[in-house]
Parts: sequence; C-alpha cells; structure tokens
Amino acid sequence: MRHNKSINHLSRKSGHRKALLANMAVSLIEHKRITTTLAKAKALKMYVEPLITKSKEDTTHSRRMVFSYLKNKEAVKELFGTISPKIASRPGGYTRILKVGFRHGDSAEMALIELVDFNEAALASSPKKEVKKSSTRRSRSKKAAVAETVPAAEVKAEETPAAEAAPAAETPAVEAPAAEEKKAE
Repeated sequence: MRHNKSINHLSRKSGHRKALLANMAVSLIEHKRITTTLAKAKALKMYVEPLITKSKEDTTHSRRMVFSYLKNKEAVKELFGTISPKIASRPGGYTRILKVGFRHGDSAEMALIELVDFNEAALASSPKKEVKKSSTRRSRSKKAAVAETVPAAEVKAEETPAAEAAPAAETPAVEAPAAEEKKAE
C-alpha cells in the first residue's frame, strides 16, 4: 500500500527515475506537448511545474538550479526565453493532462500532457465570454432592457434628427389652429 507516499517511483531506481523525468521535461519544454502513460504524466507534472515557477525569476541562480534538473542548455534557454514570459502572470497550473485512451500493446492508460498557454488550437476555439447583465422578467420591461444594450452615444445620435424634425412638424400644426380661429371670427 502506498499510504501517505507522495512520489510515484514508477518501478524504477532513483537514478533511472530522475533521468526519465529530466528527459521527459526537456521534451515537454521543447515540443510543448507530449504523449505518455498517465502515471508518467502525473509524475512529470509534479517534476516540471516547480521548474517553471523557478523560471519566472530570471537570475543566474535560478538558471543554474533549473539546469541541475534538466541538464540541457537548449531547454533552459527555451524555458527562460519563451515560456516564462507567457506564464508570468499565471499563479500556477502550467500543465494540463488529457486522457487519450489505452495503448494497444499492454492496455496502459495513455495521456497527453501539454503546457496550458501554448495550446493554440484550444485558445482559438474557445470564444471569449461576454459579460451579460442579469435581468429577471419581473423587474424590467423589454424597452428598458433594450435601452441598456444600446450605448448612450447611439441614443443621442438617433434622437437629434428626430428632435430637429419635430419642431418643423409642430410649427404647421400650431399655425393651423390659429388660422381656423381667424376664420371662425
């Protein structure tokens, strides 16, 4: 039983496990997404997220600390140059694990692990949600709801031609009753 054990040893000795996770982390940083087994993906997530957090602060010390885990200069450059500016405002959760089915050979559960801010397909397909003002049927009439959706500048622009046309239309109507009164005398 693995009660209270936080690390999945992946049935490997510590040296083999560290090399495996370092190589997978380098591949994830270079390719932005990789497919692996679910257990390895979960272990990789715990391995790579602290490294991404360290990359937010671009100092010599943090670069050396990350290099001691990854052991690959190009991956460190990619992490500090491309990835860290994109995730600078994100407070955590830099990776996403998606289950993709089972492997044919041994029916191992497979997963896709990717960096969240680098999935252009998901970012493009998800539309930006519009903020909608809540309204109830009881509290507002349709006219008030329509008036709130139209900006004030458009309302003024629509009212000005009507206001100019209204005095011209009222002028003959006012003169006409005065003319009728003269005829009646």
